[in-house]
Amino acid sequence: MATTMETQTELQTLRAIPDEIQQNQSRSSADRERDHNDADTAPEDAVSANTAPDGGYGWIIIASCALLTFNFSGFTGCWGVLQAHLLETSMSNIPTSTIVWIGSIGPAVSVLFGLVSVRLTRLFGSRQGAILGVLLLGFAQILSGFATKNVGALFAASGAMTGLGFSFLYTISNTLAAQYFIARLGTANGLIKLGGGVGATVLALASEAMIQHFGIAWTFRLLGFMTLATGLPAAALLKDRSRPRNVPFLELSMFRNLSYTAAFIGGALATFTLFVPAFFLPSMARSVGLSSKTGAALLAGYNVCNAFGRFASGPICDRIGPHNTVVIGMILSAVSMLAIWPFSSNLTLLSVFAVLNGIANGSFFVTMPTVVATMFGPARAAVAMSQAITGWTMGYLVGPPIAGYLIQGTKMDGVGTLQPYRAAIFYAGGTTAASAVFVMLARFSMERKVLKRV
Repeated sequence: MATTMETQTELQTLRAIPDEIQQNQSRSSADRERDHNDADTAPEDAVSANTAPDGGYGWIIIASCALLTFNFSGFTGCWGVLQAHLLETSMSNIPTSTIVWIGSIGPAVSVLFGLVSVRLTRLFGSRQGAILGVLLLGFAQILSGFATKNVGALFAASGAMTGLGFSFLYTISNTLAAQYFIARLGTANGLIKLGGGVGATVLALASEAMIQHFGIAWTFRLLGFMTLATGLPAAALLKDRSRPRNVPFLELSMFRNLSYTAAFIGGALATFTLFVPAFFLPSMARSVGLSSKTGAALLAGYNVCNAFGRFASGPICDRIGPHNTVVIGMILSAVSMLAIWPFSSNLTLLSVFAVLNGIANGSFFVTMPTVVATMFGPARAAVAMSQAITGWTMGYLVGPPIAGYLIQGTKMDGVGTLQPYRAAIFYAGGTTAASAVFVMLARFSMERKVLKRV
């Protein structure tokens, strides 16, 4: 009986072989090429995906990346304070829209060079890339202290050079955690981004205090010294678990995935308005009759809520899924901009807006990297994310200046009121609502069930 069963099994196996050959022959050349590429990266992918410790030295990596994020997100978060004082002192004769360009160039350059920084980081390692990023950012801030009366020099230092530093630090902080965490990736990203929220809060208050005591020029320099003193030790602690060198510079086949394409568009639209509240809350507070210290405190409160949104959205991603979390965040952001911000002509309503929008805004920086990382896995996460953030370039570059032009165009229509800012507010709210539509499309293209974890 056993011999008969074995013979039947062998016959079934032999019959299956032609079917398998036919299936293999019918596969497209693109599928075979993709399998070849997957085979090339399989050992490194296995290292990242199957043996990620979800802890251990990974927590040192998270702490170091959080400190790096503290510095580069902190500088962006305090730009509204720096910008307000530049417009009141050494650059009072420069249009608001021009100064806003300086603040937007840094984030724009950082994402524009995202693919380049990924490639260089893979060649030389995350530690070396982070050290270079810290040096660029720190010296850019110091040089900005000598350029507070020269618009062109400030564009070069606080804009372009800062952006190059941002690019390395942003890329590393978004991708290195995926080498150490899988089940807790959302929490890990949340802790890293929490560092940026804390940095934006602390530096918004610290920069206002330093300006009052030392002036705007020395504030830039002190920020640079702080970046070098804290960033270089953090960068030195970074360590790659694997560095797949054969990962392509671009992987445009990812755009065949409808969810990835929709998330790409949604993220690109969101970046047009992400920094609009942070850049203009201090000057908006002055416009409705509040003091500069109140404006700085309002921005600090916004950044506290931003930090909370970054931290809380990480565990929420792990619990209900990153796609669900990003949808909730974008809807909350759109509602706060369209239903509350246009009527925030007093401190109470401005504070309510700062709380809700700050939380929603902060969640974006955690949920988007987590969405992309979970779509394609650790080995392809860096390329997928760098492609996605490259699409953010235009939004980072022209988003806040568009708001600045809209404010400048209505500046004389209302003094002591919110009227000069209404066009910019509705521009920001409308663009955010459009972004929410695309992230919802990304989510429901993955899973149509509303209560499903995605």
